[in-house]
Parts: sequence; C-alpha cells; structure tokens
Amino acid sequence: MIFTSSLFLFYFLPVLLIVYYLAGKKLRNWVLLLASLCFYAWGAPVFVFVVMASVLVDFFVIRRMSAAEGKTARILFWVSVFLNLGLLIWFKYMNFFADQVNVILSGFGSRPTGWTRIMLPVGISFITFQKLAYVLEVYKKRHPGFEKIQDYALYIFMFPQLLSGPIVRPGQISDQIKDRTGQETIDNRLIGFYRFMIGLAKKVIIADTLGASVNDIFALSSAGLSTGMAWTGAVAYTFQIYFDFSGYSDMAIGLARMVGFRLPENFNSPYVSQSITEFWRRWHITLSFWFRDYIFLPLAYSTSRKLPKEHYAGIRTDKILYLIAASVTFLLCGFWHGAAWTFIAWGAYMGFFLIVDRLFLLKYLKKAGKVPSILITFLLLVISMVIFRSQSLDDAGFFLRRMFQFRGGDNMIWLNEKFLTMLAVAVLFSFWGGFKIVEEWINRLYLSPGKKSLILFSVLSILLFILNAATIIASGFSPFIYFRF
Repeated sequence: MIFTSSLFLFYFLPVLLIVYYLAGKKLRNWVLLLASLCFYAWGAPVFVFVVMASVLVDFFVIRRMSAAEGKTARILFWVSVFLNLGLLIWFKYMNFFADQVNVILSGFGSRPTGWTRIMLPVGISFITFQKLAYVLEVYKKRHPGFEKIQDYALYIFMFPQLLSGPIVRPGQISDQIKDRTGQETIDNRLIGFYRFMIGLAKKVIIADTLGASVNDIFALSSAGLSTGMAWTGAVAYTFQIYFDFSGYSDMAIGLARMVGFRLPENFNSPYVSQSITEFWRRWHITLSFWFRDYIFLPLAYSTSRKLPKEHYAGIRTDKILYLIAASVTFLLCGFWHGAAWTFIAWGAYMGFFLIVDRLFLLKYLKKAGKVPSILITFLLLVISMVIFRSQSLDDAGFFLRRMFQFRGGDNMIWLNEKFLTMLAVAVLFSFWGGFKIVEEWINRLYLSPGKKSLILFSVLSILLFILNAATIIASGFSPFIYFRF
C-alpha cells in the first residue's frame, strides 16, 4: 500500500483516523501499531513476519545488553548488529554478489551458479538503519531503551515513515510514544493534513508528470538522443527525484502530525546549496546525519589515533582523516542506495566532491558569489543524478557523453505543454528557498502558524485534496523512487 493509492487515500486513512481519534489514550498506540502492521503487510505479507521476528529478538537482546557491562554488553551489541546487517545483506545484496561471482566464473570459462533471485522487501534499508540507530544509541548509553516491546515495535513499524523515512532516532520519538497528549490538537491535525496534501501534490502533480517524459528520454536509443534532449532529461530527473522523495517526506511528517507525532525534517531546499558539502546538510537530512554520526565520525576518530603526526607527505592530518572517512562513508552511502555499480560510482562521485570542497573548492565558490555557486553546484548534481538514474555504468557513460557531445536532433516530441509547465513550477519551488525571506516565511508557516495561516491551510487543503484525488484517479499507480531502496 502506498500513500498515492486510492485504497490508502479513500479507505485506509479515513478509517484509521476515525478509529484513532475515537480510541482512548491507552489504546491509541495499539491502534497505530496494528494499522502500521496492516499497512506493511499489504505490500509485504511474508516479509512482515520476518521483520516482526527480528523486532522481537532485537528487543530482548538489546534489553539484556543495556543491563550488562563490559564483554557481555559488547557481544550482545554485535549480535544485534550482525542480525540486522545480515537481513539487509541477504535480501538486498545477495543477488548482486551472485551476479559478480557469475561474471568472474564466466571470465574463466566456467558455468554460472544456479542462483534463485531474492525479492527485495520494500523499505528494508530504512528499517535496518532505524534499528541500528536504536542499538547504537542504547549501547552508547544515550538512550535507556524502550521498556515495552509494543513501544519498540511502534518505533520501527509506524507507517508514516516506515518505507522511506525520515530515519528517526529513539531520542527523537520515545517521549512522544509514551505521551503526546499536548500535541494531539486540532491545529496540529490541520497542519498535518495540509502538509500531507502538499507532499501528495509534489508527487502526483509535479514528480509524476516529469517522470513520464524522463522515462521516455532515458529509454531513447543512441541514434535518437540529442544533446538538448539529454540535458532536458537529466535536469527533469533531478527535479523529479527531489519532488518525489521530498513529497514522501512531507506526507510522512504530515501523517505523523495528524496523530500527534513530530518527525524530524528531511529536506531544506537542497538545490539552493552553494556546495556539495552544503547539499548534504539539506538533502535527506536524517540519512546524512546517520552516516555522519555512526560511520564518518567514529571512522575519523579511530583513524586519528593511528596518525599521531600533524603532517604526512606535506598534507595536514585532519585533511587526510577527512579524505579517508569521507571516501569510505560515501562509498557505503552509495551502496546503501542500491546493489549496483552505478550506486557505488554515484557514492564515489559525491565523496570526491566533498573531498575537493574540503581541499580547495569551498574557498573558490565563496569568492564566486551566491548565484554562480548555486549554479555550479546544481550542474554537479545534475551529472550525479544521471549516474544515479542509469541502469548500468555503460548507460551512464553513454548518456553523459551525449550531454557534452553537442549533437543535434529533432526529438523534442515529449516536451508537451504539461511537461514544460511542471518543469517551470519545479524550478520555481526548488529555488525560491534561496531567498531568506521565503525560507523564514515557510518555517514560520509550518512551525508556528497564526489564525490567518490556519484558515489558509483549511482552504488550500480542500483545494489540494480535490486536485490530488482527481489526478490519482486519472493516472493510477505510480511508485515512489525511493521504494527501490
């Protein structure tokens, strides 16, 4: 089940909200947990039992770990880590590893292995990272852990953020799971519904319209792809993935707010970034902070203890540490996104420009000024999205070469008025956050709206609901891009 389906919008959500609001305070978590299990089981009826079993084992292992000390605590910590990583590796990466083994065997003239393909359960990457965040926080004594298994299960399964984030840390939500009476207000429900409708419009009106032409452009043969069309497809996909993914995050945050939860923000106008470094502080914020806190910083710290000198080969030690930590972190970040060489290459590309930023590029971008820096950064992002979108490294190489070959051609048949209009809308809403007054207005509107804003929310929510519902009925099923991960 997905947020953009008629089943969810017209049946699941209304029934859930009615039952939830009518239920007493002590029953609301149970209502939400059961609804979340049904929501996930609808799309993964078998895998839901695997996740439930892992949640059950995790809860008791981590509870025992939190009460233990020394070697026992470390052993239990690694048991939990290996359990969760094992599930992720098995379901997400074993097909990839089997393919690589077959490539090696074929190179030696041997027959490929008889490997049965494993289906990728939706949302497994986000579920795993949320579970890993929990065990790491409890092990480091930053969070005492949940006392009730149903609270831990709700932390993992809560349906708004279950499939594609935001990745929530236990400290961000544990108090709300215990008591959120003060947040279950009419104002929050209205703001949440409006936020949900904004996200739904991002997805079904903007992202899906762009995506239809993007799919056609990336499917063109070498003879049919001009340089202009290649750039059009690359730029359109850059906007499509932003509105698709940020739309999901808006919907998740809005749905959670309707039932009293405040989830962390996941996007902050990323395309107004003036460097790749700044981009990763604005794009998929919860994932960026996850990798920073649990991979980058521990790796940099552990490496620093092995490099006692201030300089090596004329390079400052802090820059060497950054180079090592950033390279490993973004290779893992790329591989987290998908079991394919294109994702590894994309991670290496991002890691490279983070290192270049640190070495010298930030200084030159600052001198260039705000607008040139934004344009340069956006150009780098467009190139990165071609790698991210391509099915193989060969496809990515062909598409990038065509972008810079300046090859003409008359194949603009997909650039209809609807596509061009949505592209213009995407440009407007992607870059208007670069104006400080607009950014402050948006924050004030979402965080502390006045009575006039609430009236505006009501009117816009009704209009967006009608528009979104009509679009969904007319267009049908369209999965989110990040459901692949």
